[in-house]
Amino acid sequence: MQYTELQIAADHPAYPGHFPGRPILPGVVLLDQAQLVIEAASGLVLTGLALAKFHRPVAPGEALQLAFAIGSGNVSFVISHAGSKVADGKFLADTEPAA
Repeated sequence: MQYTELQIAADHPAYPGHFPGRPILPGVVLLDQAQLVIEAASGLVLTGLALAKFHRPVAPGEALQLAFAIGSGNVSFVISHAGSKVADGKFLADTEPAA
């Protein structure tokens, strides 16, 4: 398992309007950011999403941790905040790192 911080700015443009009065980070943004970090750290190209489960919403400014493990043709991941699971799942991946 590899560990890193997942940094999403408190003023990310996805927060306003999602939802008014109680902003939360859309799941698609959370997955997109996780994908970018995993690809940069591993050199792999993630080609799809096999599974994702969201356990709790992410509010602006929450410090997030990303843990991921590279498997055969996939990368499993867990995103957490203060020891509480936010999301987990599995990306599909090319077996060869990007050149």
